[in-house]
Amino acid sequence: MYEIARRHLGKVVAGAAMAVTGTAVAVAISLPGSAGANGAAGPTGAAGVAGTAGAAGTATGNGSGGATGQGQAGITAEGSAEAGGQAAGSAPPPATVAPAAAEGQKGVGSDPLTDDELTRAEQLALTPPAAAAQENVEGGRGPQHLGTVLADPLPGDASRRAEVRFYDYAKDELVTRTVNLGTGKVERSAAQRGVQPSAHPEELREALELILASPLGKGVKEDYEDATGKPLTSTEQLWFNGDVYRPYREAKVPAQLKECGKHRCVRLVTKVLNGAWIDTRNIIVDLSARTVTRVG
Repeated sequence: MYEIARRHLGKVVAGAAMAVTGTAVAVAISLPGSAGANGAAGPTGAAGVAGTAGAAGTATGNGSGGATGQGQAGITAEGSAEAGGQAAGSAPPPATVAPAAAEGQKGVGSDPLTDDELTRAEQLALTPPAAAAQENVEGGRGPQHLGTVLADPLPGDASRRAEVRFYDYAKDELVTRTVNLGTGKVERSAAQRGVQPSAHPEELREALELILASPLGKGVKEDYEDATGKPLTSTEQLWFNGDVYRPYREAKVPAQLKECGKHRCVRLVTKVLNGAWIDTRNIIVDLSARTVTRVG
């Protein structure tokens, strides 16, 4: 009788142990990946379940068996399911803007001139010693740069060329030079008088400097102070734009401006930065003679 009772009790204990083990395995497999065995949230189901399996394997002394067997089962069962859940329910990762392609030193075909080509073209066009005898808008040595554009290609020649335009205030001449960006040579050069292309921003700034330094600048300064309550002491305080003054468009041209056309003359529009307009349209600056005249 004692033997029968001992065997029955052993079966009950063994059954209970198997039930506990099965429950532990089921919990390990069914736990969400975001709750790892170490109490920390895992980034994915695989990381969380692998942590549980590794911990179980180490604690039971099965080492590699726990990490490999239970860990792989957890990744297969939960990892893929959770990844699918994130794809369906979570917001997509933020979009990223690809960086602009780096500008090469040389363009190809009819591509716009690169920054390096623009710099190289201007340097090539300033051929000494002629450039040393020319003057810019401030009266300094060297001509005033007006602009650089890609020259039209020659038939059967793929070389890239640039057309560089300068204004020589010493002679009141527009100087145009065509440079071959491949060979570095100036292939053509021409000088014209009485031709006045659009004004460069450096010329417009010099014109504004001359206005503010002249007696006519008093009215501009007063208008600025009325609008802002502050004195006008620098061109940096104004927004300005303008272009070449064309005397043939005027009904009456003052005697001081009769040379405009041969001389480089400009008219400005100005305003307070982010503020009111200041009327300077009736003020003409002869940059060649460095004079300021009112019209109208």
